[in-house]
Amino acid sequence: MDAPPLYYLAGPAGHPNYGDELITAGWLNYLAETAPEAEVWVDTHSPGPAQVLLGALHPRARFTDTLWRLCWEAPSDDPWQVASWVRRAVADPGLAPRWDRGIALLRRADVLHLLGGGYINRIWPRHIGLLAGAAAAARASGARCAATGLGLFPEPEGAAELVRATAAEFAIADVRDRASADLLGTTPGVDDAFLAQPKLRTSEDDPPEVMLCLQGDQVDIGIDALASAVLRILRAWQVPPERIGVVEAIPGADRKVFDLIEHQLPGARFYPFVDIWEHGLPATAGQTWLTTRFHMHLVAATAGATGVAIPISADFYATKHRSLIELGSGWTMLDDLDQVPRRPAGSGSDAAVAEAARRAKLTFARAVYAPTATAGDRAAGPP
Repeated sequence: MDAPPLYYLAGPAGHPNYGDELITAGWLNYLAETAPEAEVWVDTHSPGPAQVLLGALHPRARFTDTLWRLCWEAPSDDPWQVASWVRRAVADPGLAPRWDRGIALLRRADVLHLLGGGYINRIWPRHIGLLAGAAAAARASGARCAATGLGLFPEPEGAAELVRATAAEFAIADVRDRASADLLGTTPGVDDAFLAQPKLRTSEDDPPEVMLCLQGDQVDIGIDALASAVLRILRAWQVPPERIGVVEAIPGADRKVFDLIEHQLPGARFYPFVDIWEHGLPATAGQTWLTTRFHMHLVAATAGATGVAIPISADFYATKHRSLIELGSGWTMLDDLDQVPRRPAGSGSDAAVAEAARRAKLTFARAVYAPTATAGDRAAGPP
């Protein structure tokens, strides 16, 4: 009897971060439906928390951190040096003997799959080692190597050609936004979260009228300026505080801005990450959202809510939000924090747009996990 396939996924699950968990959950659910017999490994920086959050979604899912460890172990922050060192370690585990068995597992995979998200870019230049390590392992083993829904812009400083050359080694290299597509010389796809079916909270009789998701990390504009802008907008829109809901995508980080203005919003409802993960996001048609987080924009718009996206950086976050607006989310983007935008009207993404995005991602899913030779079959052939 042939051994079941070994599928090796890599991404930043387990931090936790609502968008990253949603993407990983979508792929694990897809594989649970299409390949329940497969051995599935998820390589993430936080394998313990990821196991707790996601481990039950596939009957044979397990978690490790080999590729992430190799990125951190590289003796330089320079992306070229990181990529080169990780490649050498995958080819010669003696360079990284603590992860010898993890590298051996990596090289047994039938499919190597970098999951979507914006985690390989200038903000985290060491993560270029994830691309390089997957490409090196696939070259050594003959595995299918794929990346879906990545956001690569802005690329690590001085490493545009490195990103292009490494991505060219992948059988499938799909990116979610126009800037990343321009970097690779391809056409933009859509975010991997469109594959998932996020849980929505439908049990509330009186959901909030206006929803906030305001992050306290990676805020180039400063959290004080963000808090001031949001409070000014809410006052101009004359929203009663008790009609406001606040959600967090990253526990703690997305509480910081709300802490600054909570005293001005008596009666506002706060939904911690664990609440929305277990019971669903309180997003519904007719709501208005103010969010800095990209995946709140995506899910809320798909649920029929309209809103204003607040880009907290001119490159990374503006690029992400713009990709959804170009796709047809029906939202607006606040480019000037000193301005008060008109409260948007509408119903979020057209259902046909969201369905087309899901179908497109399913097409990639079938291509990534098309039937392939098992690791045992390959081991009997040429090295």
